[in-house]
Amino acid sequence: MSFNFSKSKYCGLWQCPKIAWLRKYKPEEMTIDGSVITRMEEGNVVGDLAMGLFGDFVEVTAYNGDKIDLSKMIENTKAEIEKGTPVICEASFDYNGLYCAVDILRKENDGWAIYEVKSSTKEKKDVYAADVAYQKYVLENCGINVTGTYLVCINNEYVFDGTLDIHKLFKITDISETVFFESANVKTNLNVAELILKSEDEPPIDLSTACKNPYMCSFWKYCSKHIPSPSVFDLYGKALHFDKKIDYYKKGKIRYEDLINEPKITNEKLIRQMSYYLEDKGTYVDKAGLGEFLNTLSYPIYFLDFETVRPIIPEYIGTKPYAQIPFQYSLHYIEKEGGELKHKEFLAESGTDPRRAIAERLCEDIPMNVCVTAYSKSFECDRLKELAETFPDLAEHLLNIASNIIDLIVPFRSGYYYNKAMGGSFSIKSVLPAIFPDDPALNYKNLEQIHNGGEAMSIFPKIKDMPKEEQESTRHNLLKYCELDTYAMVKVWEELRRVME
Repeated sequence: MSFNFSKSKYCGLWQCPKIAWLRKYKPEEMTIDGSVITRMEEGNVVGDLAMGLFGDFVEVTAYNGDKIDLSKMIENTKAEIEKGTPVICEASFDYNGLYCAVDILRKENDGWAIYEVKSSTKEKKDVYAADVAYQKYVLENCGINVTGTYLVCINNEYVFDGTLDIHKLFKITDISETVFFESANVKTNLNVAELILKSEDEPPIDLSTACKNPYMCSFWKYCSKHIPSPSVFDLYGKALHFDKKIDYYKKGKIRYEDLINEPKITNEKLIRQMSYYLEDKGTYVDKAGLGEFLNTLSYPIYFLDFETVRPIIPEYIGTKPYAQIPFQYSLHYIEKEGGELKHKEFLAESGTDPRRAIAERLCEDIPMNVCVTAYSKSFECDRLKELAETFPDLAEHLLNIASNIIDLIVPFRSGYYYNKAMGGSFSIKSVLPAIFPDDPALNYKNLEQIHNGGEAMSIFPKIKDMPKEEQESTRHNLLKYCELDTYAMVKVWEELRRVME
């Protein structure tokens, strides 16, 4: 093969040949949000830590200016193999234009073992085996005797005790059997890759169940651009699963007009979603259901929202990888009927363990036995229960708050309130603009710097390394973002009360 190819391109091809083609010929069509960049940064941290799993190692990474020098890395790898270096990290190989860098190459059993490092806690053996099978193919064609193939993942049961133990943090799994079977497909896949990637014609690959989670594919927006809006893919996902949507799509039943009389669609929410759009109806209100929900609320009423970080590498004693660590909350509250709307907030110092401080402030700011609301309350309830477990002296109060939380998503998820602008989502980010489309004070796009929870999660740990002025502005923007989350809940609650008048 006369073209350059890498394991990332191979994995793209394994997932979908069209992805591999688009990455080469139309990379500008790729949609990459901040969470993808964050995952890549986290993956680099994990990869660097894993290098020390087997003691001393040599990393062959090389640069030419600020760019990776692949030729030099390949040259360095050959030199280290000849020296008999037992552990080589980022070991690089090229076979007829096929390039790969092995995360950890370890000398064993008169040969070399491949260790593929992933920042995930899940052993997605099929996907990862394809990755390793490609590496094995390249190495063996370069004359390397591959004697083992292993997957290195994060151990989600590891509990940090104050001293990081990478041997407990990582879990090593022998995936030789899966790689053996996947290896039989490598040559065929590479032949397909050569045909596809040498052609300037876009592969005629349509949407299918292989897309699985379309919002995880960076080319979903491009591949679905021919679909009218709204379409079957906009229907409420929990009432119509993706594979069924693909089935309707394949049958040409794409628009709401095509689906509204479909006899197999009997879900009340789906029928309402389509009919309210097609007939341009106003707002649907189930007063009986909504009234019953509102009767569960009482004064004083509190509106609570957390922001969290999820460190892959646990930083705080007693936490596990990817633990949700609350570092901020916003709290709006009204003490009596017709009372003034008041606000309290908390934002921890970046670079410190925020848990004790946030737990104490919660107990100060929210009395026991009062009505608290949250949007999708399981998130807030879980954080409160975790804080209670960590701090037994505060447990009674924290658990009391959790036990008194009422979920503000219920009227929307239960179908008590609906208008067509909500589409198929009942998240606060969909409900708010649907109810208040023209209020700039309720538009997250008008916020500075931080517009969603992912951005808040990403930026908080970085504040400690910012210049003082930037720290202050970023903290201000974090507070304003979280404040809007609970103010949005207040406005939604007010609307629910208004339509009952």
